[in-house]
Amino acid sequence: MEVSSEDNKEQQEVQLQLQDLVSKVTQHYKEYYTIKWALAREDVLAFFSPIWVTPLENAYSWITGWKPSAVFKLVDSMRTSRVPGPSLTELTQEQVGQIQELRVKIRLEEEKVEREMERQQVAIADRKMIELLRLVVRVKNGEQVSLQVEGRVQVALKGVMGGLEKVMKAADCVRLRTLKGLLDLLNPFQCVEFLAGICMLQIQISQSGKK
Repeated sequence: MEVSSEDNKEQQEVQLQLQDLVSKVTQHYKEYYTIKWALAREDVLAFFSPIWVTPLENAYSWITGWKPSAVFKLVDSMRTSRVPGPSLTELTQEQVGQIQELRVKIRLEEEKVEREMERQQVAIADRKMIELLRLVVRVKNGEQVSLQVEGRVQVALKGVMGGLEKVMKAADCVRLRTLKGLLDLLNPFQCVEFLAGICMLQIQISQSGKK
């Protein structure tokens, strides 16, 4: 059965509309992370222990957000469940192979971020840092310490916060590269269903955590 030129034109228009929708969603993600990074300069710890998420959401969190490799499991699940639609079941063998390559690449990037996070945790537990934190407690209890010691405390804490901010940004960049990498491999219909699947999962986890 031949497809008329009008049908082709209509299909192209639909694809353009879907591409525009995907572009708006990805731009929203970029704006979110831009604002997040700006706020983190003031208080990065707020993102490591957010009060605006449920305990269940926090349990699924990976360095202040969703874990990139989990997205690939979501794609696998959507392919078998056909939810929220069937387009991901129509992935070509080439797409499947490219997604697998991206999965391996992203996992390596995750491990790199995790090693840096571990390094920051070890630095926090350093003996010198513990001594400085004790001084902070003494100050809060009303004891007097020299300006020199107080300066050392502030410098040390600034270093810790800076390290955590660096790790958070690195994790966010892996998240963005994961999204871009997958969206570049999918057609417009698949992109929309993939993004819808992410939103559905996030909403479901949030609602389940409130029960």
